[in-house]
Amino acid sequence: MHDMLQQVASNAMTMGPAILFQSMQLQRPIDVVKAAALPADDKRTILAAWASDFYAVDSKPAFRHIPGTPEPVPIDEIRFALKELDRRYGP
Repeated sequence: MHDMLQQVASNAMTMGPAILFQSMQLQRPIDVVKAAALPADDKRTILAAWASDFYAVDSKPAFRHIPGTPEPVPIDEIRFALKELDRRYGP
């Protein structure tokens, strides 16, 4: 039972952002910042998840790749988007 719950949690973590990214056509971190349909807190949550080690690219730790996006992005690009979000909406 425990293994099944872990698998469900892992699938939700992997598929959740992928579905969101495909439906909203979010390809780069700055697209999240510019997405008018998302509240600022949701944008921050998405960018923080994108920056997490969960989406780190094997053998390229400075890159993150969420399924549903066309290519890995540098962590610095995600950090820039987070700073831009803070600039627009406050910390």
